[in-house]
Amino acid sequence: MQAMILAAGIGSRLQPHSLIRPKPLFPILNKPLLLLTIERLKKIGFDHIVVNCHHLKEQIVDALSGLDGVIIQEEESILGTGGGLRTALESFRDEPLLVSNGDIYHTVDIEKFYEYHKENKTGVTLAMHDFPRFNTVAVKEGKIRSFDKKRDFTQLAFTGLHMIDPSVLWSIEENTFSCIVDHYRTLLAGKEEIGCFRVDDCFWTDMGTPGDYLALHQGLLTDKIPCWQEIGDVRKPYCIDKRAKLPGHLELNDWTCIGDAHIENGSHLERVVIWDDVVVAGGSRLVDTIVSSTLN
Repeated sequence: MQAMILAAGIGSRLQPHSLIRPKPLFPILNKPLLLLTIERLKKIGFDHIVVNCHHLKEQIVDALSGLDGVIIQEEESILGTGGGLRTALESFRDEPLLVSNGDIYHTVDIEKFYEYHKENKTGVTLAMHDFPRFNTVAVKEGKIRSFDKKRDFTQLAFTGLHMIDPSVLWSIEENTFSCIVDHYRTLLAGKEEIGCFRVDDCFWTDMGTPGDYLALHQGLLTDKIPCWQEIGDVRKPYCIDKRAKLPGHLELNDWTCIGDAHIENGSHLERVVIWDDVVVAGGSRLVDTIVSSTLN
């Protein structure tokens, strides 16, 4: 089985944190999302995984270096989702390809998705759900009808999980920025069918904003969101890296996640995610925030 993880984006809505670390490497309970995603895919049986990168790409190259079955595609310019897939085309085998955005945390059953795609014999199948914030795709009778709102059709949201036959990518122009959804629009205009796999009963978030990122941690640390097995055992509601340097007097409230950081005496932490290599000055009061760089 083969997959491609799209990990080249800039993550502008997550600045300034995405200026320090590319979004796919944001830690989830102190473990990089991208590494967790690859581990999950490998357990399912994906032995051939392409990951593209551009923004802060040296960090992704370093994180993935030496991983069996992982091909790193470094992009000198932003190619978009379509351009990135087209560039990787010659790396793909002649079999269904799972495509996943690099910034999503979800509980979609990928094996069922894979089998559904094979059985329905469409060139493209998209995992879709009812998510009002992003419901812009028109669906009818198990098929995608339009990527623009249409009154006569059910409106659903695209999860960023695709299952495709690599041959559908050949018509994308090489070495040019393009959006894969625009390519899907072209396929629909040419009377190609795009399948819809419903995943309404699954958890999903795209971690697109600081609020989304904090909400994911809150859900994981209060048992409102299923925790991936790959994350391992976590003490809740306080996830603290064993390497963290903690003071004698530290106030923790509600939930908190602390990486390999140094927290100085008298700090108050409440609904906070603190990354590795951070120093939090003594007496700091931090509430509802991400700490990605030293506060001193």
